[in-house]
Amino acid sequence: MARPRRVMAQVAMVMNLDKCIGCHTCSVTCKQTWTNRSGTEYVWFNNVETRPGQGYPRRYEDQDRWKGGWKLSHGRLVPRSGGRARRLARLFSNPELPSVDDYYEPWTYDYATLTEAPLGDDVPTAPPRSLIDGRRMAVTGGPNWDDDLGGGPEHTAADPVLEKIGDEVRLEYEQAFMFYLPRICEHCLNPSCVAVCPSGAMYKRIEDGIVLVDQDRCRGWRMCVSGCPYKKVYFNHRTGKAEKCTFCYPRIEAGQPTVCSETCVGRLRYLGVMLYDADRVGEAASVEDEKDLYEAQLSCFLDPHDPEVARAAEESGVPHDWITAARRSPVRALICDHRVALPLHPEYRTMPMVWYVPPLSPVVDALTRSGHDGEEPAALFGAIDSLRIPLSYLAELFTAGDPAPVEAALCRLAAMRSHMRRVNLGEERDPALARAVGMDQEGIEAMYRLLALAKYEERYVIPTAYTPEDGTPLDTGCSLEGAGGPGMYDADAFHAPPLVPRPGPEQEPEPERVNLLNWDGRGRPAGLFPARGEEA
Repeated sequence: MARPRRVMAQVAMVMNLDKCIGCHTCSVTCKQTWTNRSGTEYVWFNNVETRPGQGYPRRYEDQDRWKGGWKLSHGRLVPRSGGRARRLARLFSNPELPSVDDYYEPWTYDYATLTEAPLGDDVPTAPPRSLIDGRRMAVTGGPNWDDDLGGGPEHTAADPVLEKIGDEVRLEYEQAFMFYLPRICEHCLNPSCVAVCPSGAMYKRIEDGIVLVDQDRCRGWRMCVSGCPYKKVYFNHRTGKAEKCTFCYPRIEAGQPTVCSETCVGRLRYLGVMLYDADRVGEAASVEDEKDLYEAQLSCFLDPHDPEVARAAEESGVPHDWITAARRSPVRALICDHRVALPLHPEYRTMPMVWYVPPLSPVVDALTRSGHDGEEPAALFGAIDSLRIPLSYLAELFTAGDPAPVEAALCRLAAMRSHMRRVNLGEERDPALARAVGMDQEGIEAMYRLLALAKYEERYVIPTAYTPEDGTPLDTGCSLEGAGGPGMYDADAFHAPPLVPRPGPEQEPEPERVNLLNWDGRGRPAGLFPARGEEA
């Protein structure tokens, strides 16, 4: 392999789906941290979906309708939403945007009726009211509306993934198996949202790979919303700006995990640094066969233990402590060493950087119910290709329809369970068990520690932020160095002008800020002109 010329670092995430219990704690804490402002009531940077199911927004995976991601045209990558001319023609009218019905109409409850209703024979209730127009409404949907309904005919039949694989999945509700799929922005290596943004407001930070929106440059064209195949870019209808998951970059810069990771009840999230060759990304995303995209993306990742890679990384401006963190990265171990983590929908050709360990639980449960030993290696390996939710479903989610990598990952997980069962029972270890899945006993036990026993500092290996040195390729600055970036508003910034503290004996009076974003054009906003008796 030739020495990489342009090494870059990316903070990436892996989620172990076998440990997700669908509690939505990650969603709630993310909501309270980043999207508790007016205009973001329907916005969920983090959501947890039940699979099989339609997802959020509904059927977001149907790219024939939404035109998200990339496609190959005569060997070249072009946005599925079309070239510049097509996007320019739809600048003021884009029919490929999800509507409120595709998300849900956010609501609150009219709690005042509980305390202000007159005494009567009937118990007062708090009817739902729309958070968009304030009118009474009937609640017909939500961000997790089909929660726990995997296998139900109404919701499962509309799953775009199931439509690709036909009748291989049994849809009887009482016999169906479901699993939870937490989703955030993928912070892709080849983000289509950045490519289709007319104003250049969407950008990928070169120091850590996080994809952000420059709120000053955003003009609200919403091409990024339709361009993102995962539908993780949202439009704030109050500010007229696009917003998205920020990967909690202020926390990452301080060496702390994201809020969703920090509060995860199942401890299923891992954060770490990946080194990759930026010159290979375009070539990897352009492979002809979609089923080759998984291996193509793996070829972009570099081994930080390789002295040539480390030297090239330092020449590219990556600090030494980031290279050291990449060597200890749990994300790299799960993706490249153990090969049990897989990308979400690589066929979108965005090179996603949030990967998933597929669930294995249904195999063990199904074998146990049928009277077999759920941990016996031969039975496990034989049952993996006969899941109630078959390999083809997981393959459509994680490997563009190729079942081989999914089967290999599940076999490694099954071998780990069988090996550790022998260890815990004091039985003799069988080296052939590890060899059967292309591993050794030390590798299996290291994978077990990472997936089952890893402590806080092992799951989150995040170096602190750095400032590129003068003259290095990364010396370009960042448009979010000051206040006012996405997620940095005050909770009431778009409701009313902020209160101005009264000047003290040694405090100069501060000029009152005026917020015209919500001014309806009637009357004179308070604070627009100096009050009488004040100096201009």
